Amino acid sequence: MDKKQLVKNVISYLEDNLAEALIAANNAHKAATDDQSLAETQYDTLAIESSYLAEGMSRRINEFQLAIKIYKNLSLHEFTHDDAAALGAMIQLAEDKARKHWFFIGPNTGGFHAFIEEQSITVITPQSPMGKALLGKYVDDDVYMKQGNNEMNDVIISIY
Repeated sequence: MDKKQLVKNVISYLEDNLAEALIAANNAHKAATDDQSLAETQYDTLAIESSYLAEGMSRRINEFQLAIKIYKNLSLHEFTHDDAAALGAMIQLAEDKARKHWFFIGPNTGGFHAFIEEQSITVITPQSPMGKALLGKYVDDDVYMKQGNNEMNDVIISIY
């Protein structure tokens, strides 16, 4: 499985979201500054609401730009059987082998899902419950995670 292809897919996803955020921010900015948005009464808050939206979208744009930069600079290396799970690792649990499912520990964009070379890959972050459960673990280590009423007990069968 090619980690570089996964990273390319994540970057493409982030760039698409960035483009949408730029359009939304531009539209919100136009709405906030448009003559039609001027308040006619004290209860007319369209311009204020649009300015808050534009500000929020600007923050989101910065987040996408930073995420793209981080993924473009992400150092990918192959992990061996003796390496602990860390940022950039692909990890497979015993119960996921039949489903051909892997976890990729990425710096951000947790929840992103890709299908590459007939393998299903979910990006998780070190801050996520699954990321915390996997970080520092080795092949053949037990993995336990409890989230709400749900529990997961499994074993790492592969890290690369």
